[in-house]
Amino acid sequence: MSRIGKLAVAVPDGVTATVDGSNVTVKGPKGELSVALVEEVTVEMGDDGIKVSPRDDSKKARSMWGLSRSLINNLVEGVTKGYEKELELRGTGYRAQMQGSNLKLNLGLSHDVVYTAPDGVKIECPSQTEIKISGMDKQKVGQVASEIRSYRPPEPYKGKGVRYKDEYVFMKEGKKK
Repeated sequence: MSRIGKLAVAVPDGVTATVDGSNVTVKGPKGELSVALVEEVTVEMGDDGIKVSPRDDSKKARSMWGLSRSLINNLVEGVTKGYEKELELRGTGYRAQMQGSNLKLNLGLSHDVVYTAPDGVKIECPSQTEIKISGMDKQKVGQVASEIRSYRPPEPYKGKGVRYKDEYVFMKEGKKK
C-alpha cells in the first residue's frame, strides 16, 4: 500500500483545481499548470482535496498511485510558492553573469558558455559565483539546474566546478611522492 498515495492533496485558498478524466489542471497566483496522468489511477475532487486511487490491484497501478499524487502536489505547490534551485561556482576565474535573458558562464573552457533559459524559468545572478533558478514547474527548474551543472560538474580533487548550494563533494587525496 502506498503511504503517500493515501493522502489527499489539499487545495489552498486562491487555487482552483479541475479534474477532467486523467487530466488535472491547477490555477493559482503564479499561473496555471496541468498534468496528464496514466489510466491506472483514478482522480476525483473531494471535500478535503484531490484524492488519487488505483483502478485495480496490479503492480503498475500501485506504483503509479504515489507518483500521481506527488505530481498533483507539485502542481499545487508550484502555483502557490514556486520552486527555486541555487548553484554556486567554485574555481579560479569561474564566473556567471546575465546578458539580457541569457546566462553567460566562464568555466575555464576555451569559449564562454551561453545558456538560454526555457519559458517559465527565471535565472538570476546575485553575485559572480551564484546562480538562482526559479519557476513554478519543478521538473523544468531541476532540468535547467542540471543542464547548467553538466557544463562543468565538480571534480573530486580540487572541488572546482558548478555545484548545488547544499551539495557535498567527497574530496580525494592526490598522488603522493
